[in-house]
Amino acid sequence: MQKVFIIEDDPKIAEHLQSHLVKYGYDAAAAEQFDDVMREFHKHKPDLVLLDINLPSFDGYYWCRQIRKESICPVIFISARVGEMDQVMALENGGDDFITKPFHPEIVMAKIRSQLRRAYGEYASQAQERVLEAEGLKLFPERLELCFGDKTVPLSKKEADIIEILLERYPRVAGREDLLEKLWDEQVYVDENTLNVNMARVRKKFEAIGLPGAVETVRGAGYRLIVTW
Repeated sequence: MQKVFIIEDDPKIAEHLQSHLVKYGYDAAAAEQFDDVMREFHKHKPDLVLLDINLPSFDGYYWCRQIRKESICPVIFISARVGEMDQVMALENGGDDFITKPFHPEIVMAKIRSQLRRAYGEYASQAQERVLEAEGLKLFPERLELCFGDKTVPLSKKEADIIEILLERYPRVAGREDLLEKLWDEQVYVDENTLNVNMARVRKKFEAIGLPGAVETVRGAGYRLIVTW
């Protein structure tokens, strides 16, 4: 059963959408805490998101950007805003489609089915999922997951990119310049501390699956994956 996460602060609209989704066989959940939407996103792990623009604390554009840092699941904006610029902003901030309010439920369902087919079904790419592995450690770049044994930890896009380089270079050293070029190749200048912060996060992810000390700092060169298990 495919999961749809509804990020809509009008309870009547959220309930209306949820009831239709359940009617058509989807597992639907609605956001409850709009100051920390990503916490609920991680909890539900949706296959698709319905996202309003006008939300408390932060708008839908902001939350779409946060989702895109971690997931490529389809995001459909649903908003009372009807201006062309609003639709452009929605797509440029990572959205896949835009529906204006008031909407007809059947249109919403049709667009949901279409996006799910494109992402996971008959229209999806038939390329085999990539898996990078070293001594039982597995990285699934498209899923943004790192696995070892029966333990799995979710990753941000940058964390997955860093671990991908470490696995590709294993047992060689992944240079700092190579990592910076891979992660931030469109930026003119990046503070060296930014990479240090991201490496610290990567180390915590290895610890979460029971592999402390798996990333070694090679002074003056970069980082290397160390098989400690």
